[in-house]
Amino acid sequence: MDIFRIEGPVRLCGSVTINGSKNASLPIMAASILAGGKSTLSAVPNLSDISVFSQLLEQLGCCVTRSDNGQLCIDSTVIDNPVGDYEIVRKMRASICILGPLLARYGKAKVSMPGGCAIGDRPVNLHIRGLQELGAQIHLKNGYIIAEAPNGLRGKEIFLGGPFGSTVLGTANVLMAAALAKGRTIIESAACEPEIADLAKYLNKMGAKISGIGSPRLVIEGVGHLQPVDYEVIPDRIEAGTFMVAAAITAGEITITNCRLDDMMAVVDRLRHIGVTIDPLLSRPPPRLASGDAGAGESKNGVVVTCSDGVKPADITTQPYPGFPTDLQAQFMALLSLAEGNSVIIEKVFPDRFMHVAELNRMAANLRKEGPAVIVAGVEKLMAASVMASDLRASAALVLAGLAAEGITIVNRVYHIDRGYEKIEKRLNPLGAKIKRKQIKGV
Repeated sequence: MDIFRIEGPVRLCGSVTINGSKNASLPIMAASILAGGKSTLSAVPNLSDISVFSQLLEQLGCCVTRSDNGQLCIDSTVIDNPVGDYEIVRKMRASICILGPLLARYGKAKVSMPGGCAIGDRPVNLHIRGLQELGAQIHLKNGYIIAEAPNGLRGKEIFLGGPFGSTVLGTANVLMAAALAKGRTIIESAACEPEIADLAKYLNKMGAKISGIGSPRLVIEGVGHLQPVDYEVIPDRIEAGTFMVAAAITAGEITITNCRLDDMMAVVDRLRHIGVTIDPLLSRPPPRLASGDAGAGESKNGVVVTCSDGVKPADITTQPYPGFPTDLQAQFMALLSLAEGNSVIIEKVFPDRFMHVAELNRMAANLRKEGPAVIVAGVEKLMAASVMASDLRASAALVLAGLAAEGITIVNRVYHIDRGYEKIEKRLNPLGAKIKRKQIKGV
């Protein structure tokens, strides 16, 4: 098993380009099931989660290949085994996304209850209820969701709100199923996340008829069939936010390209409140080419993040988009551990997502959990320690803390971070980090 050995503190400086979004890629990969033929996806990151999902599609009967230039080709011409097996689905919660498209295209599906990060209760009842509203017959047996639609799916008005807001993967599942349902489907309280908007745009390019994209009310006019297409996935806003925090926690300066600030307004707001300077590249003078002409293209779609005057405390509440994303809660907790004062972080999406608190406290942070909130009392410095990653985003927080801590930090179970960050040590080290990946036995 791999570990990270991180030497700190360091100051990060340089440039990094953000990869395509993992959370957009996975539902889009599932949507390729809806159209027989070859779909080619660009900007899909090379992550362990992507590899697992590719295995899942291959188990269904698809042919999945990755080219040298990073494009992912999915041939879903033949799907002869509409079953999501436990051994694969248990590894990743997004596997549940095959349920809707399998049901829509083949009229039946058998999918194991999903696994994924240990971040609290994440029931699939909204997925099931939404598909039942479309006419599916669903029951649970031996840990599997067994769904059938012998009479096909029919459009309906569906409310998808839950106790903690809208459901992202539930919206994806119902949206994909409704694309091939007969008649009109209206999804109220749909997730508004950019990743869902990207999925809807992909479906529309395939021939679906979806309106209201980006809003909590999606209207889908069912069509008879969809066509495979070429499509480029949006940049990963969570990866971008993680690198922004990396610049802040190390008092550094990082130029981040392929970053869409329009998708990150809540994150940018909190960073600026904390004292981080964020300058869109467009606001700076564009670079001059050899001819003396301004290079308009090079100055777009990026940001410069700097932090040199210390970190101020801030209160953060995670919420569904466009609120502050739960997937950046742990990283910001690491940053606020060094603030000059007290901060409060409230988790309203996954109230149990605080397994990183104890590990950060091992690094001399002063964190106290109070129900769905953590009180963060800022300390002057973090101290290196051996820590254990518990989930994808918690592992990112521990790496960030290690960059700022004094001494040698050992992060165990880094396979978690490989699920969502492509070779993160090879991207941080050119910026000034001192991270070594080592393989050890018995952990």
